[in-house]
Amino acid sequence: MDWVPDLRQLRAFVAVVEEGSFTLAARRIFVTQSAVSHSLRTLEEQLNCRLLDRTGKRVAVTAEGELLLRRCKRVIFELEQASRDLDGLRRWGQTRIRIGAPHSLCHFLIPAVLREFRDCFPRCEPVIEAGDTTALLDRLASADLDLVVGLKPRGKGDEGYRPMFHDRLAFVVSPFHPWAVDSSSVLTTINDHQFIIYAKATETHRLIEEWLEQKGGRGKKPLVLGDMQAIKEMAKLGIGVGVVAPWVAAREVGDGSLKVVDINEPGIEREWGVFHSPKREPSLVEEAFIGLCEMAFAAMPGTVTDA
Repeated sequence: MDWVPDLRQLRAFVAVVEEGSFTLAARRIFVTQSAVSHSLRTLEEQLNCRLLDRTGKRVAVTAEGELLLRRCKRVIFELEQASRDLDGLRRWGQTRIRIGAPHSLCHFLIPAVLREFRDCFPRCEPVIEAGDTTALLDRLASADLDLVVGLKPRGKGDEGYRPMFHDRLAFVVSPFHPWAVDSSSVLTTINDHQFIIYAKATETHRLIEEWLEQKGGRGKKPLVLGDMQAIKEMAKLGIGVGVVAPWVAAREVGDGSLKVVDINEPGIEREWGVFHSPKREPSLVEEAFIGLCEMAFAAMPGTVTDA
């Protein structure tokens, strides 16, 4: 059989199957209903088989149609991806990329990534939106963002997600704090100290709260702040014990104004990654940004990359 596929026929066939209606399929691909009917009729004649069973207003796919459908969707996806890649290649460095990231990454990681990114794509316009990962993922789902770099929420699947690194939260205290002198007293005095933790309604806050509950939760009510810098400043002044990732406090630990005290088992571990739309593969420019993030993560202290 010498059959040269017509992309318009394949699009019409997939649209009818997925919409379950010739009328809805016509609206989806912006043609008339008669054009959809003609495309399907011609396709069946060319293949010499029935692809659809039409019973009244209902449309059901046949066994032959199921087989063709799987192939068609793969072909259409690859052609659309090729079109996007070619468009990105033609407009290399001239596109806009919209990135969502938590405030901590915007402060400690994203600036270095953007510096490298601008060197590679000086004509690209990066747009950064800071916020909690969960809220940013909603923005990604509504196509308001192209990529989200952040914590993987509990129960989140792997579709449209690339793991990057793991980190482990720790206590940060003033050099004059008792734990800075003798960390062996942490477990026996844990309920005597004021903890300073990150904002509510975030994955980090939930993980810390669960850990505190496992330890009895009989201590003072934690101070909750929405800024990592504020947490570190209060810890420096001896107001309490900050709970942050070591990479967040790397500068202060380096200059001696804070000391990191490891959290004993079980620790508080987090997974970070990059999210993209599960409906498509990242563009060439987006792949470049992801690659730069991977390199930046690998250089961060206290992290374990997934590469």
